[in-house]
Amino acid sequence: MTTRAQLRRTALSFPEVEEVTTEGATTYSVRGREFASVTRDGTLRLRLPHAEAGEAVAAHPNAERLVHAGRPIGMRAPLADIGGRHLWSLVTAAWKHRAPKRAAAALSAVDQSPARPTGDLPAGIGKPATRALAHAGLTTLDQVATRTRADLLALHGVGPKAVRILADTLTEKGTSLR
Repeated sequence: MTTRAQLRRTALSFPEVEEVTTEGATTYSVRGREFASVTRDGTLRLRLPHAEAGEAVAAHPNAERLVHAGRPIGMRAPLADIGGRHLWSLVTAAWKHRAPKRAAAALSAVDQSPARPTGDLPAGIGKPATRALAHAGLTTLDQVATRTRADLLALHGVGPKAVRILADTLTEKGTSLR
């Protein structure tokens, strides 16, 4: 069962995301373009390309197409029906669909690259943490130092071990997490 907190953590792990809550509904957008939202009653709404929306609807029995002005624009389903890993892939697809082309291409390049992103992050944090930090636009230790432990742990793929390694590395350089 996926929670609002998991959706929030996932959506906010992408660059340039804004969160707005009004009347119990929360909307996530990138540069003013909504890509995900959850209604007061717990319905997840995702703006997805046609093919990916169809796959998502087929994978979840309580899901249905999201339609605006007579045309399909995504999918909606009870948030509790979406598993955590599937939520990550759906929100990633929605963000890429609505984000500016350059930002989406940069994120795709990070996902598909077998090499480590450029920067001075320690190799010991692991590939999932490195990828999560890159998704959040954090590719250097100086950028990581602007975040708190809680900020880093909120990123999907960054665990306590990675945060400890990052904090230790920053301490060795004479700085620390915010």
